[in-house]
Amino acid sequence: MRFLSRTTRIYREIYIIIALFDIWISDSVLASSQAEIDKHLELGKKLLAAGQLADALSHYHAAIELDPTNYQSYFRRATVYMAIGKSKPALPDLDKVIELKPDFATAYLQRGGIYLKTGQLSDAKADLRRVLELDPSNAEAAKQIEQLTPLAEFAENARNLAENGQYTDAIDFLTRALEISPMDADLRALRADAYEAIGEGFKAASDLRAINRLTTDNTAGHLRVSHLFYRLGDPEQSLNEVRECLKLDPDHKDCFKHYKQVKKVAKAFDAVVKSSEEKQWDVCLQSLEKLTKTIKQKSAGLTRQMDSYQCMCGAKNGDSAAVDVCSRVLEAEPGNADALCNRAEAYKHQDMFNEAIADYQKVLETDKNNQRAKEGIADAQKKLKSSRRRNYYQILGVPRSARKREILKAYRKLAAQYHPDHYKGNDKASAQRKFIDISDAKEVLTDEEKRKQYDSGHDPLDPEQQQGGGGGPGFQHFNQFFQGSGFQFRFHFN
Repeated sequence: MRFLSRTTRIYREIYIIIALFDIWISDSVLASSQAEIDKHLELGKKLLAAGQLADALSHYHAAIELDPTNYQSYFRRATVYMAIGKSKPALPDLDKVIELKPDFATAYLQRGGIYLKTGQLSDAKADLRRVLELDPSNAEAAKQIEQLTPLAEFAENARNLAENGQYTDAIDFLTRALEISPMDADLRALRADAYEAIGEGFKAASDLRAINRLTTDNTAGHLRVSHLFYRLGDPEQSLNEVRECLKLDPDHKDCFKHYKQVKKVAKAFDAVVKSSEEKQWDVCLQSLEKLTKTIKQKSAGLTRQMDSYQCMCGAKNGDSAAVDVCSRVLEAEPGNADALCNRAEAYKHQDMFNEAIADYQKVLETDKNNQRAKEGIADAQKKLKSSRRRNYYQILGVPRSARKREILKAYRKLAAQYHPDHYKGNDKASAQRKFIDISDAKEVLTDEEKRKQYDSGHDPLDPEQQQGGGGGPGFQHFNQFFQGSGFQFRFHFN
């Protein structure tokens, strides 16, 4: 018995020692874990204060993994989520905080604020009232509760107005409601519809994009925005949006079909933009022709954009169709200063200087400091004055943008017709004067320096503008022929 009793005592002592060791080990582990948790919380707090939110978030993740019962870790992580604009993942954390600590008023306040911003009014009201039960003097909770009633009224008024087609008034109420609940997807969708109804497409697109950020896997939303940007004439943004749809669902048939078409149009449109930026006006016009052939689905906005580029590039390049295209742009946008200046340039290429001056004046009436219009009107007035003398372009029948080869071709044709040795008409004197004009026009327009003088409003062959008077070089050149000598002049076309 004594032996058994002694053995039992030994076993008991060993058991006690093991138990004490286990307690010591457990306390050491707990102490170590708590120290690590505290370290993560402290680092997260410092990083949050420094604005390094992503790094702060990683430390709060680690703290929660080590101790999923610490409400402070969840609350701080929720704070970071809200700071980076991710309210959706913040809500489960705040739910957990309230589960672990039901009397934590700040958690109710934060959650109620999210509910208010997302338009969940009944949930917001419940949380904000709970805050005031726990902290009756909480001014922020009282302020947010006061917003609930007008918010509901704004939304209701907006819906009624939209149903009756009073979209502008509906937008006003929706804008006021969204100032309180900026994350309410339903209100944004309603305002987007109203904006589209009154032709404010880009504002509608902005609201629809916000909805896409608030929701997940919204392929239909991205496709809708892509179609909207295409209609507005912005193929690049349309392409970006349809790509977002395909990121969510690579096999989405409607998105893929739209993507193939928009990709071609965006590439062709980019060529137009690039050539215009590089001031390659003829390339720009060629790119517009290619773009027209690429488009299979017409769009009013895209057509307006193409008209704007054709107006600009055509005017710069001296294209005869530019006046009509610019006029079409101005029908839609009467006060478009760029289109007015472009049309004025196109008028100048056609020697319609009075019309050009009128367009420049329209620009200056609304923007007296518009440098392009100021320089343009001065140039048009100078050319108008010059046009009252001989118009060398008109004499040869070539546009102001004509190149030397075109000028020489026109000159040879007319010179052959009016050369004194070949002219078969009865009015020899008129033909002689015409021949002098043709020769002078060729002399000026094929000489780079003289043409530059002429285009700036100074005729280098005008006797009144030459020092010492007398005839111009062209007149002197042909004078001996017309003085009636027996000299037989033979003209060589070169």
